[in-house]
Amino acid sequence: MLVDIIDDQAYLVAGQEKLLHEVIEAAAKYLNLPEGIELDLSIVSNEEIQTLNRDYRGLDKPTDVLSFALTEVTSEFDVDFAHLDFAEEETEDFDDADSEEEEDLPQHLGDIIISYPRALEQAQDYGHSLDRELAFLAVHGFLHLNGYDHQTEEEAQEMFKIQEEVLTTYGLTR
Repeated sequence: MLVDIIDDQAYLVAGQEKLLHEVIEAAAKYLNLPEGIELDLSIVSNEEIQTLNRDYRGLDKPTDVLSFALTEVTSEFDVDFAHLDFAEEETEDFDDADSEEEEDLPQHLGDIIISYPRALEQAQDYGHSLDRELAFLAVHGFLHLNGYDHQTEEEAQEMFKIQEEVLTTYGLTR
């Protein structure tokens, strides 16, 4: 699993980048996801996450974590290409080697954005470590990228159960 962590403002301290990699890998293992998955995880300020929250969710306030699943973005633009008539000369350049190469490419799940200042505030509010809060937010965002949600009580119970099991197995308890 490739997790590209982007921390332009250098918020993360020693060991936190490794922690984020490991808990996301643990969550992927828990979900029995195949090899070859990648995602981007950005650590940002409250101002940056507020801008994203306003622009993409219509909520002009900072939040702790946002997830942007690539599959959700592309599914909104689901196009049926079957009705298009491609000329023979346009398609003869494609061969099986190209499709085999595409199968070997990693599957990009999307992006997770975490507000470091918000994570710090919440760790203090909840009385646990910053590492635990960052890991919780990373796993929470990762589950959203994999189709989990908490819109209903049943969905919330399932999602939070997985989060707690992953974090407890990793050794991060409240």
